[in-house]
Amino acid sequence: MGRAFEFRKERKLKRWGHMARIFTKLGKEITVAVKQGGPDVVGNPRLRALIAEAKNESMPKENIERAIKKATDKDQGDFAEVTYEGYGPFGIAYLVETATDNTTRTVANVRSYFTKCGGTLGKNGSVSFMFDHKCIFRIKEDPANPIDLEELELELIDFGADEVFRETDVDQDDNETSEIVIYGAYESYGDIQKFIEDKNFEMISGGFERIPTVDLKDVTPEQRETLDKLTDLLEDDDDVTHVYSTLKPLSEE
Repeated sequence: MGRAFEFRKERKLKRWGHMARIFTKLGKEITVAVKQGGPDVVGNPRLRALIAEAKNESMPKENIERAIKKATDKDQGDFAEVTYEGYGPFGIAYLVETATDNTTRTVANVRSYFTKCGGTLGKNGSVSFMFDHKCIFRIKEDPANPIDLEELELELIDFGADEVFRETDVDQDDNETSEIVIYGAYESYGDIQKFIEDKNFEMISGGFERIPTVDLKDVTPEQRETLDKLTDLLEDDDDVTHVYSTLKPLSEE
């Protein structure tokens, strides 16, 4: 298992601690997907994947419909996906993805978080070269009828996948759950999603992630507290959808 596995494990742990914001952020991503590809689920693969993820997160149907309607409502402002780059304290690079209808507000907020924690907001391209932009899919697996991971990986290589692994967990009822995680080239998103759908796998989610390509930096516990504060400020902002950094995860130490 490569860096993507460790990176995803760290992000998954953090994500569990921020479930209250999932609906808001998914709603914005759905709105952006509709604006970019239209409201027809059949013709918009990104929208299909987001709706699958929303359902998996138990997002109410009316919330999904509201997010789609917002994209087609002429009285609503345009949502745009904007990425911000900068350095936190102690030389840690940050890449912040947002979905916003007011870039003036968003950039002001993001800049203030960096400044408050001793960091600086940079220019486009200042840190993005340190991250690979990957597509990622999660599909359900029945533990009683496991998928042949080696065979699946061999098939998926032809569709642009470069890492496939299994994650197992135990739910609140002490039942074992299992899912297959697929990473691939950014431009392979459509091909991999089509493969998943053609094989009738149950998709949990499909989207994109940034995987650091540089050596991740270790810090002292005191320094980590400051960096965690910056990360929390960014993730707490309603306009922010994803936060990535070159900080070494605790799970790797």
